[in-house]
Amino acid sequence: MSDDPAAPPGEPGGRLITVAATAALLAICAAWGSTFFLIHDLLDRVPTLDFLAVRFTIAGLLLLAVAPRAVLRLSPAARRQAVVLGGVYGVAQILQTAGLAHTPASVSGFITGMYVVATPLFAAVLLHNRITAMTWLAVLLAAAGLAVLTLQGFSVGYGEALTLVAAMLYALHIVGLGAWSSARDALGMSILQVVMVAAICLVASAPHGIVLPDNGRDWLSVLYMAVFPAALALLGQTWAQAHLSATRTAIVMSMEPVFAAFFAVLLGGESVTMRMLVGGLMVLAAMLTVELAPRRKLEGEVPHIAV
Repeated sequence: MSDDPAAPPGEPGGRLITVAATAALLAICAAWGSTFFLIHDLLDRVPTLDFLAVRFTIAGLLLLAVAPRAVLRLSPAARRQAVVLGGVYGVAQILQTAGLAHTPASVSGFITGMYVVATPLFAAVLLHNRITAMTWLAVLLAAAGLAVLTLQGFSVGYGEALTLVAAMLYALHIVGLGAWSSARDALGMSILQVVMVAAICLVASAPHGIVLPDNGRDWLSVLYMAVFPAALALLGQTWAQAHLSATRTAIVMSMEPVFAAFFAVLLGGESVTMRMLVGGLMVLAAMLTVELAPRRKLEGEVPHIAV
């Protein structure tokens, strides 16, 4: 598998697709980054599972209304893959959102960005790709940055720990999506993933009943997060990863915590602290190091695998 499997670098059309896929991921990262302070505020009034159930149910219904037959066109293997990916993504969403209820939005954004470091590591462990000493150095740098951001004495806060587990699951999702996605199946796989996330959240929230937003402002936030950072974002990521390797995807996605911190300070009312700057810069440096350092051709690439 080449670095850009569906976009041969020597072909003009391939370059155009690569640029379009990269631009799509950047837009997705901006959308994701804009949600941290919105979710942090909304969770004061709506329980985590209820918010996710409503958000992804709306997203799933929207996608199904646009393309009701897309799922039916998937092969049995593609459906199984989408269900697995949706399950991983759904659990990650629950953990990340629960962690955000106990963590400042900017810190949550930076910790979530740890998936950029974890992606090539999981690709190496699961797919037997070799990684360099520079990559291990980046992992240590990221861990140190995470410590600066989250450690209180010798313990890690509850919210930060949940967010870190979510980041690892996002890394697994990126690796799996890079291995399984195709441009032809992008819409159907996206719909099935979103429906799977909604189902997980609905089942988890059903025992206590679903609490809905009680004012127009909260409903507007939920609708925004259902349409852009959920439905369209997962569709765009699935399509983009049909044209970009997991490694290049991770490079682009290193912009998410930057957007998260930007929106949290600009619109979320958070203050810039030295701890945030130092820890955040260390995590960002680790992300850039692991993705931009010279590497072997096969390192961090994800071959197609079956399930």
